[in-house]
Amino acid sequence: MHVLGDLVVRERRSGRPAFHVAETDRSISYRDLCTTAYKAGNVLRYLGVRERATVAVVGTVGPHPLWAFYGAGQLGAVTRFAGHEDAVDAAPRVLLLPVTDEERVAPGPRTKLATYGGAPTQVTTLHWEKELWSENPAVHPTDVDPTDPLLTTGSRTYTHEDVLDAARAVVDAFDLDETRRVAVRGPLSQPHVVTAGLVAPILAGGTVVAPTEESSSDVAVVGHGVDAVPEPRVCRADDVPL
Repeated sequence: MHVLGDLVVRERRSGRPAFHVAETDRSISYRDLCTTAYKAGNVLRYLGVRERATVAVVGTVGPHPLWAFYGAGQLGAVTRFAGHEDAVDAAPRVLLLPVTDEERVAPGPRTKLATYGGAPTQVTTLHWEKELWSENPAVHPTDVDPTDPLLTTGSRTYTHEDVLDAARAVVDAFDLDETRRVAVRGPLSQPHVVTAGLVAPILAGGTVVAPTEESSSDVAVVGHGVDAVPEPRVCRADDVPL
């Protein structure tokens, strides 16, 4: 597997859980992950996303940020997980955020705004979920190279190769496989959290978990300065060779 899109090819579709929301006890299968990632890519392409364009995503770990990341990666676009102000300042091609935050941002004319978690209040804002469910999961005719940019913090950009190599190191260090559950307890604005939390478990065929404070998985991916978690093993920034 050389680029992020290789992790959601049709051959990887199955009924095994790829993502689990602990609060609602709801799981998303690898079949749904792969199919909806293609749909997300098509929605983003409809919004004008092309190679090296930036897709800014606001929010904590959840299905829609995950799908947007994998959809953008298939197009050769760059994802930036950020807060409201940072996302707007970056002038991305698309800004995706929770509908409850819609009125907190004022993107420029180059940015298409999309919300998830409900219908937007502004007619110029795209209802992400509505478009996602109605989209056709066609294969994208885009050639993506391992050296193409995939993830950015604004000050530093990581390629597909950077992220996948670091994810493989996490898989090996934490013995991730199809049986492992990885709880994402850190902010997605930190690249090691994205790599170890959204990429490594999928690479291994395991499960990404949006946890509650009380729920426990096999591994917790945490942000800087976090110590106490219910998981038996903890993945920190120093464990991710980015």
